[in-house]
Amino acid sequence: MRSLLFVPGDSQKKLQKGLESGADALILDLEDSVALDAKPQARELTRDFLKETGGLARRPRLIVRVNALSTGLTEADLDAIMPGAPDAIMLPKAEGGPDLTHLAAQIAVREAECDLADGATRIIAIATETGKGIFALGSYAGASHRLEALTWGAEDLSADLGAETNRLEDGSYADPYRMARSLTLFAAAAAQADAIDSVFTAFRDSEGLRAECLAGRRDGFTGKMAIHPAQVAVINEVFSPSPEALARAEAIIALFDANPGLGVIGLDGEMLDRPHLMRARRLKARADKLG
Repeated sequence: MRSLLFVPGDSQKKLQKGLESGADALILDLEDSVALDAKPQARELTRDFLKETGGLARRPRLIVRVNALSTGLTEADLDAIMPGAPDAIMLPKAEGGPDLTHLAAQIAVREAECDLADGATRIIAIATETGKGIFALGSYAGASHRLEALTWGAEDLSADLGAETNRLEDGSYADPYRMARSLTLFAAAAAQADAIDSVFTAFRDSEGLRAECLAGRRDGFTGKMAIHPAQVAVINEVFSPSPEALARAEAIIALFDANPGLGVIGLDGEMLDRPHLMRARRLKARADKLG
């Protein structure tokens, strides 16, 4: 997934607009964008949307962000939306592998009750929204076969820390948030899951968004969350392998395949070894998945 667009679960109009956005995935939100007294209606609306769109031949992946486990609302969220067979559940304010295991067990029960295939519902965890969560990033590896991706968040983390802001005057992240971002990459690699970059909240600043996407792609993120449909095109463009990058990856793979006994090969004046082959294979796999 390159682009994952947040859509409030209590807005039929915005849910429909999300389908037309070109996003690879929609995050149907039952958490921060929905007021407490509107959550029951949002659950019903989200479930109905899942049922109406789940069978479409061409559609984005449908992910539901439930409320955090600590709120006591998660089970009601799952009870309402699992009959709609979401592709994945996004867990906010996750605080380590035990949270993932707990959510996975709740999902498994409801898959059985709703006659859904065991393991069909994946999990994406927002893993850095609390200070406690930062210290648990190493515990996601092996916690659940449902884990699809890890992502990070700076807004809730800044609130948890009591910070005045999470960005510097030049727009870059302050040190605590740069560290959280980097640790998420390491945690995702350790758990063999995708790393999804956080939102860029200045949705009218397309150049700032592009710069942040380029930095994310460079560092190893495979996609980015969006808060506005206007951000989707930029995210998709940047996180799509370019024809030049794909051609080079294929050339590297072909050279190693033709010379299985060599640990190092030369291409265009550059010496390449196994890490270059691994990167080439990952890029080719992402391109194949995107079609």
